[in-house]
Amino acid sequence: MLTGDIVFLLDVDNTLLDNDRFGADLGDRLAQAFGADGRERYWAIFNALREEFGVADYLGSLQAFRTGLDGDPQLLQISGFLLEYPFADLLYPQALAAVGHLGAFGRPVVLSDGDVVFQPRKIRRAGVWDAVAGRVLIYLHKELALDRVQLRYPAAHYVMVDDKSRLLAAMKSAMGEKLTTIFVRQGHYALAAGSNSEHPPADRVIERIGDLTTFDLSDFEVRP
Repeated sequence: MLTGDIVFLLDVDNTLLDNDRFGADLGDRLAQAFGADGRERYWAIFNALREEFGVADYLGSLQAFRTGLDGDPQLLQISGFLLEYPFADLLYPQALAAVGHLGAFGRPVVLSDGDVVFQPRKIRRAGVWDAVAGRVLIYLHKELALDRVQLRYPAAHYVMVDDKSRLLAAMKSAMGEKLTTIFVRQGHYALAAGSNSEHPPADRVIERIGDLTTFDLSDFEVRP
């Protein structure tokens, strides 16, 4: 591989920033405003929508949660909490440094699952949008969009960095040796029992996103 021939595909939630902490903060804010029952009702709506549409929809869940509470001023407070949340505070140590380091070898591109309103706002407020020079792709199921990703950003080789080994395995099965997969053991998905038993296994396993700052070009090659 030559420098410039690689596209680095970077997940966001629990890869570049601590989305588990955001969820905990949102839960605390909901409980403060609507009590424990209200918090549980919001998450029940959230999980039902995610099951139906395959995407984490925080704003859509709040809209549905509004039923029976219309006019409650706390609704607007929760709305503001979501829209103005300081996601830059949730970046893992050296996350943006890792993005910059990858930029010395190729093009860093965000490849995320998510909705088309809240997820891009999160990426912008975290400073990730600017770090990748606006190269941001968001799909409902990114592992099913690999042909579109390659058309948008052609390269001789790709590297996918993600905290979900299941997605990495699916992408590796689809792209073979054209893709190097890097499993980041951050967040509840990555640390769940059996999370590192997918087949094919990830080409590299790192404990934190900042570990990428120590990689050189050869570390991104597929090895026998």
